[in-house]
Amino acid sequence: MSLELMLLIAALLLILSIIAGKASLRFGVPAPLLFLLIGMLAGSDGPGGIAFDDAWLAQSVGVLALVLILFSGGLYTDLQMIRPVLWTGLILANLGVVISALLVAVVAHLLLHFSLLEGFLLGAIISSTDAAAVFAVMRTRDVNLRDNLEGLIELESGSNDPIAVFLTIGLTMVLADPSRSLASLAPLFVLQMTIGGVAGYALGRIMAIAINRARLQLEGLYPALMLGLVLLTYGGTALINGSGFLAVYLAGIVLGNCDFAHKRSLLRFYDGLAWLMQIAMFLVLGLLVYPSRLVPLIGEGLLMSAFLIFVARPVAVFVSLAFTRYDWRAKAMVSWAGLRGAAPIVLATFPLLAGLDRAGVMFNLVFFIVLTSVLIQGTTIARVARWLGVQQSQPPATFRYPQEFIPQVSASSQLVELTVAPGSPACGRAIMELGLPRGALVVLIHRNTDTLVPGGTTILEPGDRVLLLTERSALNEVRRVLG
Repeated sequence: MSLELMLLIAALLLILSIIAGKASLRFGVPAPLLFLLIGMLAGSDGPGGIAFDDAWLAQSVGVLALVLILFSGGLYTDLQMIRPVLWTGLILANLGVVISALLVAVVAHLLLHFSLLEGFLLGAIISSTDAAAVFAVMRTRDVNLRDNLEGLIELESGSNDPIAVFLTIGLTMVLADPSRSLASLAPLFVLQMTIGGVAGYALGRIMAIAINRARLQLEGLYPALMLGLVLLTYGGTALINGSGFLAVYLAGIVLGNCDFAHKRSLLRFYDGLAWLMQIAMFLVLGLLVYPSRLVPLIGEGLLMSAFLIFVARPVAVFVSLAFTRYDWRAKAMVSWAGLRGAAPIVLATFPLLAGLDRAGVMFNLVFFIVLTSVLIQGTTIARVARWLGVQQSQPPATFRYPQEFIPQVSASSQLVELTVAPGSPACGRAIMELGLPRGALVVLIHRNTDTLVPGGTTILEPGDRVLLLTERSALNEVRRVLG
């Protein structure tokens, strides 16, 4: 196949995936599922007929994509939102994976005739929730959960990949080399998590300092600089036996909650890059699978999917959150939001490349489980949230504005939307009369169904939603003025 033809095919698949992503918002089908289906249709068993069976390349693309998706997810994670659920989320992320994996191991041993160790490996692969799928569904669905459940779900999905990766690689090594023991994995796990955590926090701080002090003459070099720092974080941490996935996710959180140059433009760039990586990852993994090989496993696949969704995941969540303030409805919501996505499929390539006896069956089972999880759970999250009564009343629609026309006064400037409350001192007064603090600028006013570009003489009315560009230090004073 010529390079030109490969580029043409890649372009068509990318454009088709973007169209499918837009359609997913209209019809309520999760975008990751459509990306997978497009890859499968383009593959050897589909009308596309593209022959692709390079598990190593698929794994490499998947790992790179997960690195960038986790980093982007960390950038958009509000530390104030996750701080109240930090320890709860970490317990759920780690203990939840272990409990789910153990339960799956027992069922796989009893019903699928796997050895307990093979069943544990299968459980480790499919027990982590997928950050790409969760971020995509939670941020594109009509979901607004109470009790900071969104923060808990996103924190879990971003932080349970490291233990799933560790267990998958460790169990693969044990199965490939019987002289190794499970007990030998425990100190290695502590070492990897410790190094990953320290490296992620330190490198996140270093990223902020490096970006602010670089003073590059060309703004387009900043995304490239940040990309180099992200890859340095993952690769450097992994080479010293740390968890690279934990490091990049934590570095993203640390950096995203710091002030740094060109912050808004860099956030937009990495949001777009994360979507591109998500499309590429799902397409490549869809190409790798042969749908004809899934048909003989439909019974076993449905059985394992049902057990994971309705038994293993709920038990893991209820046990992990047993001593928290969450009621059974909140726990049930967290359980249902445990989507599986491309991460388990990427992990399933490790035993495949290691040449384990049941690796092919595992891979196809994992793929089938992922399809059913995204299809069943991903399409019903909003409906289940309303049924359980954990959905908050939706806030008014937020502004949609072209950010490239919004100036950035400094690294600490931010856009804030505030509502003029009835009885506020600002009601009936012109903007120029409000005495807003220095560093605060009214950008837009949303009044009923109209959007106004304000001037100094614009009169504020009760219920106006005011979009301001303000320095962080002036935010409290702005809130006081608008009441």
